[in-house]
Amino acid sequence: MYFSYFGFSENPFNLTPDPSYLYLSGYHKEALDHLLYGINERKGFITVTGGIGTGKTTLCRTLLRRLDDRTKTALVLSSFITDVELLQQINQEFGIAAERGAVSRKELIDDLNAFLLENFSRGGNAVVLIDEAQNLPHSVLEQLRMLSNLETEKEKLLQIVLVGQPELAELLAMPSLRQLDERITVRYHLKPLGRRDVDGYVSHRLSVAGGGGRVRFTGGALAAVHRFSGGNPRRINAVCDRALLIAYARETGIVKRWMLRDAVKDLRGGMAAEHFRAGGGNFSKQAFVLAALLLIMALAVWGGRGGITGYLPAGLIGPAVPVPEKESAAAAVDAPARPVNAVPARDEVISTASASGPVVDAAYARASEEPAAPDVYLDGTESVARLFRLYSGAHGLEEEIALRLVHFEVPPEFQLLFRKPFRVKVRPSGLEAAQESYLVILSLGDSGAVVLDAAGQERSVDRNFMLDHWSSEVSWLVSGRRSLPLLSRGAQSPRVAEMQKVLDGLGYGNDMNGHYDGRTVEAVGRFQRDTGLEPDGLAGARTLTLLEMMKPNEDGTPS
Repeated sequence: MYFSYFGFSENPFNLTPDPSYLYLSGYHKEALDHLLYGINERKGFITVTGGIGTGKTTLCRTLLRRLDDRTKTALVLSSFITDVELLQQINQEFGIAAERGAVSRKELIDDLNAFLLENFSRGGNAVVLIDEAQNLPHSVLEQLRMLSNLETEKEKLLQIVLVGQPELAELLAMPSLRQLDERITVRYHLKPLGRRDVDGYVSHRLSVAGGGGRVRFTGGALAAVHRFSGGNPRRINAVCDRALLIAYARETGIVKRWMLRDAVKDLRGGMAAEHFRAGGGNFSKQAFVLAALLLIMALAVWGGRGGITGYLPAGLIGPAVPVPEKESAAAAVDAPARPVNAVPARDEVISTASASGPVVDAAYARASEEPAAPDVYLDGTESVARLFRLYSGAHGLEEEIALRLVHFEVPPEFQLLFRKPFRVKVRPSGLEAAQESYLVILSLGDSGAVVLDAAGQERSVDRNFMLDHWSSEVSWLVSGRRSLPLLSRGAQSPRVAEMQKVLDGLGYGNDMNGHYDGRTVEAVGRFQRDTGLEPDGLAGARTLTLLEMMKPNEDGTPS
């Protein structure tokens, strides 16, 4: 409808996996590099995982374009097939003519092996690429393992690429598939786009569609796109397409933030968009109370006088002691945020999410199976009070202690790695747009979460509830007892070694030698970029606090 008005030759935000529109973010480029490396080096099995709508299918289509003519390919899009049907489809994709009546597994494998040997003798390679592989039955996965035995003394004749949702990693980790899992030599997990990549993604698609600069998104609109989508390309496409339609109706070439808010409402069926604050200058009652509470906390923590006991429910926490805004005159913090401190571990409530594939924790299994009700939504005061009770109950606070509430913008996929209780900001459907609400999270897994309701009871929420209500705005309490000075290149200490160990456990490889070298700078920078911090490679207070939130115990279990 709006194509000609904006000068587009086609829909810039079409949901089809067109390789021309693939925006090579850092993640997508790394994923493509992993695929090309695994195929060209004949590594056998390769897996790429990623959430729904992160661009896996588009990446597959792009990979097929990047392979040279010597590489034969078989693309399998239907994963709901039997082992024999898989062999038939692979042979058909390779152009192997089956003899009339040849439908047995042995005949199909013999035909495939003959083709692969002939192809290899001519210097060729062969790739089977299976999308949505998390749906493959065990029998089909076992058949694929057997196909990997088609090899010469030195080379694999067939490279098998499995592309799927995060459940694929969990499936392959099952004991019954251990032999297959051990053969996978190249793995990559595709993450959502970061804030800057969202800007590049939108600009790239507008350019490919041929808009010629006749339409642009304001900075506020792009920030709103990121907040709503969480960096998920499919969500970006949906909300940007609707926003362009609104701009067309208004006869303007500038897409503004309020248009994104209206676009989200349209996509939600007219319900309030939980990720956007309503316009206007009036504060809700909850926002006012929260602001007052934070002011009280600031006076208690930084002012050096009095405590917060008198301002919170009786028995909630002991009086606070003053903590300076900076731990020392030489202390530095991550730009542009204020300094924060790390939280001690809480052993009672754990999350068993891991970098290789989060699983639902034991607390989720113990929690009530009743569906989420509105009483899981807490206002600002209630949510902070719940966090105080969790903190004091876990640590048995008998001494005066200063606490502060820290705020981060962390993509939801990284929240799966959190090891301690936190709260996430939501805006439930059906409530007024200006009303700010929070969930207090005890534990979080790929299938759901355990939250505290208004009565302080544990409640379970499922994955769909999370997808509909989650945001990247999280906060938790930290202690004022522990100082976190800046760690930078050249530093050498046990603190550096501890940070390196946590980074490596999260998939950010480094030398883990206790020396803040170039690889450590690179690892810290990638972690910062992924989690929305300033990617300067310096480990300041905010970086160390976030790493502390994801740090497991010495035995590998969550904190």
